Amino acid sequence: MTTLAFDLVLFLAAFAFMEGFAWVTHRYVMHGFMWVWHRSHHEPRDGLFELNDLFAVVFAAPAIVAIYFGVHGAPWLLPVGLGITAYGMVYFGFHDGLVHKRFKVPFGKSAFWKRLIQAHRIHHAVHTKEGAVSFGFLLAMPVRELKAKLKTQGVEA
Repeated sequence: MTTLAFDLVLFLAAFAFMEGFAWVTHRYVMHGFMWVWHRSHHEPRDGLFELNDLFAVVFAAPAIVAIYFGVHGAPWLLPVGLGITAYGMVYFGFHDGLVHKRFKVPFGKSAFWKRLIQAHRIHHAVHTKEGAVSFGFLLAMPVRELKAKLKTQGVEA
């Protein structure tokens, strides 16, 4: 396999891995022991930033380390770091731009993005640590299923 093809595979694998990592982290860390930070995201924001924004710094660290070492001695880490970074950029545009409207984005009109926006808003129908649904960012269950899941918990979305 050529170096470019291998780099592309590593980049795409890192990008795809991040969706699973984000789901697990969102479900078990943010809605778990780090609810102390994430709670700010389920409450009305007062000002430009919220405590939850610190997660962006934490999640950027592995990408920065991978890019650094990818440039300085372990070239296979560069596409991994870039894949993580690309996921973070798409997440930032989707989550902070499209869903929470912290800034304007030039995309989001497709059925795909509308479904993800609705799924994330359903996630925010619950304002507590427990009971939320839809923890992914780029993959989501059908909206009908998410609403049904919430309804069984006595929450209307």
